[in-house]
Order: sequence, then C-alpha cells, then structure tokens
Amino acid sequence: MGSGQVTDWQGKHVTVAGLGVSGVPAAKVLHGLGAKVTVVNDGDDARAREQAAELEALGVTVRLGDGATLPEGTELIVTAPGWKPDKPLFAAADEAGVPVWGDVELAWRLRKPGAAPWLAVTGTNGKTTTVQMLASILKAAGLRTAAVGNIGVSLLDAVLGGEEYDVLAVELSSYQLHWAPSLRAHSAAVLNLAPDHLDWHGSMEAYAADKGRIYEGNQVACVYNVADGATEDLVRAADVEEGCRAVGFTLGTPGPSQLGVVEGILVDRAFVENRQRNAQELAEVSDVRPPAPHNIANALAAAALARAYGVPAGAVRDGLRAFTPDAHRIAHVADVDGVAYIDDSKATNTHATEASLAAYESIVWIAGGLAKGATFDELVAGAAKRLRGAVLIGRDRALIREALARHAPEVPVVDLDRTDTGAMLEAVREARRLARPGDTVLLAPACASMDMFTNYNQRGDAFAQAVRELGA
Repeated sequence: MGSGQVTDWQGKHVTVAGLGVSGVPAAKVLHGLGAKVTVVNDGDDARAREQAAELEALGVTVRLGDGATLPEGTELIVTAPGWKPDKPLFAAADEAGVPVWGDVELAWRLRKPGAAPWLAVTGTNGKTTTVQMLASILKAAGLRTAAVGNIGVSLLDAVLGGEEYDVLAVELSSYQLHWAPSLRAHSAAVLNLAPDHLDWHGSMEAYAADKGRIYEGNQVACVYNVADGATEDLVRAADVEEGCRAVGFTLGTPGPSQLGVVEGILVDRAFVENRQRNAQELAEVSDVRPPAPHNIANALAAAALARAYGVPAGAVRDGLRAFTPDAHRIAHVADVDGVAYIDDSKATNTHATEASLAAYESIVWIAGGLAKGATFDELVAGAAKRLRGAVLIGRDRALIREALARHAPEVPVVDLDRTDTGAMLEAVREARRLARPGDTVLLAPACASMDMFTNYNQRGDAFAQAVRELGA
C-alpha cells in the first residue's frame, strides 16, 4: 500500500484504531468496500459497546479495551486522529512494516478521478472561522462547495457521498495532518502557530512540522501570516509543485504577492496583473463580522485561498457579507448601561485570548478554567494596559491571578471560589461592578471549560444568560 490509490480493497485486512466520530464511519466505509475490518478501542464503556454492537451487526470485528496489540494479518491501520503517535499499537505496526493512515488520508485516497480539489486551512486558532468564510466566498462565486474536515460534513462523506462539488474548503488539525502523508492540496494556509497540543506532539518543533505538512505538494499558493514568521518558515521548508507561490496576508499595507489592509479596505496584490504596481480592492473592513483584528486576518487568509482558486473580487465581498460567525466567537451579547458584553468562550487557550483582548480598548476580563499546562505571564503582560479589572473563575484561576499580580498589580481582581451553576451569574455581576460606560466585559477564559461546564458552548450560554438577567 504505497502512495498510489488503492483500487481493490476486497479481503484486505484493515485495523481501525478507535471508535468515535471518525472510527465508526471509517470502519463502515472500509467494510462496504470489501475489506476485512477489525476495530480496536482502548475504552470499554456504554457508548463504546453501543457503537461496537452497531458495527458487529454489519460483520465488523470489534475488540474493546484492547487498543495496544496489532491484530494478526493487519495490512493497514486507519487511526482516529486523537491517537498519540507513541501508542504501542503504532510501534508494533512500524516493526511489522504496516502503514498508518488517518481518516483524512483515507478520504484523500478514496477520491474519485477528477474529484474536487481541496483548499486547506490549519493553524492554532481561527481555522473554523476561516474555512466557513472561505466556503461562503466560494458559494458567492457560484461554486458548489462545503466546509468539511474538522467541522461540518465529514471528509469521507464529502468524498464518497452523492453530492457533486467543484471545490472543498477543508479544515485540518495538526493531529489529522500527522496521519495524512500523501495529501496534496490545491492551495493551503497556516494561519498562526502557538504552543498547543504539545502533550500529543511531544515538542513545538514536531507540532509545527505536522502543521507544515499542509503545504506539501501545493499547486497554486502557500498562504502564510506575515506577522508570524514561523508560518513563512514552513512554506520555505515545503516541497511544492513548480509554479506554486508564497502568498502572505497582513493587517498592514501589503507588499507584492500579499493581501492586506489599506485605509479600511481589504486589498489583493497577489492575484493581479503587475503585482509591483497594481492592487485589487476586495471588501471593506466593515464587511467582516466581527471586525476584530484577528478576524480580519482570518478574512484575508480566506480571500487569499479563494483568489488562488480564481474567484473574482466581488464574490469575496459578497461572501464575507453573507458570513455569520459561530456562537461563542467574539459574539456581542448585549449592551447594559453603556457596557458591551462579549462572549468569546471559544478562546480556550492563551493565543486565542490574546487576539480577543487585542480587539478592545478597556476591558473587564472574565477568565479561568482548566489551564492544560499553559502559562499566562506573556498574555497578561501584553494586555495589562487594556484591563480595567478581572474576574477569575475555575480550577486553575490562581495561575492567572499570580500573573496579574506580577504584570498588572494595579488591576483590581475578583477571585471567585465556586463552581456551581450560579458562579457565572456572580462573575457577570462582579464584572458589572468593575465596569464603566464605554468598557467591554469580555469572557475570554484562556482555559478549557470542563472543570465547571460540559464544554465551551455551555460556558458561553451561561454567560449570555447571566447578561440577559442583568439587563432585565
């Protein structure tokens, strides 16, 4: 099973590692193609047993609570993206010369001849928004498309379903890229790089290298962030097709082969005749919602990929205007007594929170939760002059409190030692007490939510509900 397409799956012994959102569809697809499928799974809980029963009814073998040993006769492993590379199963596969693919690699290999090209996006933050913006722009150009991959439609469904696409907007995580060695995008973007998932990758270098795989074999454009030199380094290191260009995006005035911003206008100096002298107006900053700096960067990256595919300037503007951001991403909840309340519960790491804090001038910051090994000194030092006050919640709030004491000692801090359902309402009340007209109360926790909430959506909903009670 080298780098080419596998056309005959009949009787091939394939082991699927992990059940869950990618494992179950992969097992079904492979079984449908005639492969002999065995699923191995570490867990053996009620959900796993339910999924196992469904697969066993089709004739798939499932081994629960045994994800470490390589089933006899295995010719290929298809793994769930979350499985760490240092698992014993993969060491055994390596020793036996058995290749390991992720679900993205499987989808890539199963594409039909003449299938829709992929415009791919990765980065520590902003992936989902950028891919959704890109899909909106492509639709505005009259193209049949979908936002797929780490969001929305699964890649296997997009590749094998009955729907015909012209081009796909594909979100890819570092995990997915790690297990996708033969993926070759039409054009791709790395939005930014900051320490994340280091427990999985083992080091920042390994994490960056997996992100950089998205550029391998690109045909038209490798889109990078001018403000983040590490993304340009990844372009330089990539082996691309002849004629593929490096295209930068910047919040400043763009140079040749870049997209950027001039006097409130998004402009393109990459996909125009005579890049030295000409620029094409694409949209106004006010067409981007919300027009926070990091979101304008997302819009420029989406525009660059769309332009690489040949989309006209008018469709960029129309697509950005038609785009509605997901909930809990810098969502304006309400204004109460001249204070704006903003829900950015999706800011679950310091990099996302840094972008969020940079969007406002005077902030009462609600933060805290599960730190996932993060440190907060750099974040707090960079935002200190914007902070009117801080309200801290969640298990690891002391880490943020200590960073505030070191880098913003004059900022008043409220430390809430409670994790019950009423904690968010108290946090919002305390924030209101600290805020002045013209301020922004910003929920941008810089932490995961699972110490107090099911997920960041529930945390954001609790914030919005508390704000509504305040307004009432």
